[in-house]
Amino acid sequence: MKAIVRDSYGSPDVLELTDIDKPEPGDDEVLLRVHAASVNPADWHILRGAPYIARMQFGLVKPKDRILGCDVAGHIEAVGNNVTMLQPGEEVFGSPFMHGLGAFAEWVCISEDLLAPKPAALSFEQVAAVPLAASTALQGLRDQGRIEPGHKVLIIGASGGVGTFAVQIAKSFDAEVSGVCSTRNVEMVRALGAEHVIDYTVEDFIQSGQKYDLIFQLAGTLSPSECRSALSTNGTLVLSSGESEGRWIGPVDRVIKALVLSPFVSQKMASFTVKPNREDLQLLKQFIEVGTLTPVIDRTYPLAQVPEAIGYLEEGHARGKVVIIV
Repeated sequence: MKAIVRDSYGSPDVLELTDIDKPEPGDDEVLLRVHAASVNPADWHILRGAPYIARMQFGLVKPKDRILGCDVAGHIEAVGNNVTMLQPGEEVFGSPFMHGLGAFAEWVCISEDLLAPKPAALSFEQVAAVPLAASTALQGLRDQGRIEPGHKVLIIGASGGVGTFAVQIAKSFDAEVSGVCSTRNVEMVRALGAEHVIDYTVEDFIQSGQKYDLIFQLAGTLSPSECRSALSTNGTLVLSSGESEGRWIGPVDRVIKALVLSPFVSQKMASFTVKPNREDLQLLKQFIEVGTLTPVIDRTYPLAQVPEAIGYLEEGHARGKVVIIV
């Protein structure tokens, strides 16, 4: 089969389209014929092995996983001996993130617990954009942020892959949503349902005097103490990402600062790593089917152009998701 393979850390230049053996599913896995995948910031972080602290998980000297790709959509070709919930021929979507990756290939083996039936209303390309980013948005808002109806929610990075889902999911919880983005994305974020859109190039939300019950930081370089100034007395700051030039720990420095600050303030400071699972994928499928969640796709690339797709995402200007057609 054809796959995008790498044997060392580095830039997208280390990626190569090559022929490798087709995988065989384990007892708890299915063999999935990949129709589409999508690119996530995790892909270029893992590709580069940056920040360096990530290499403790993904391989100290050389990468453990030769094939990247955290999101997948396709149909099941074969199932392992212990698989009971899925059958050959079914169309599914899911995420092998933290479980071997591997979506940038014609076939991939993935645990049935990480897959859910594909929403009929979406194409493979559309649904491939959903798993990791939408799961991050859902778990950040619901589990970490404890979002409730009427909450004033601020999403920093509202036009990105996770942000576009976060705006829509926050609206599904009947929150009052404000999104932070650049000028060219203001109308898009408003169209997704945000009542208020803040163009960070002309306005500083910290100086506005507005207080939020929940701030979801997905981009930018603001410190926890700076974000905290815009929180209500018992508000919550959820950190999921954000830019950093630190080569060793990267944005983890903000997480450490938040943990140090948390015991001394009334607000909650939270950080998390997304854990895709079947139950959340099924909930996202329901959101899609009732029309409250729609993927935003910036660009699509063929499998051979995964290096270009990762490079484009790494520039930081993608509106929504970047999808790979296999």
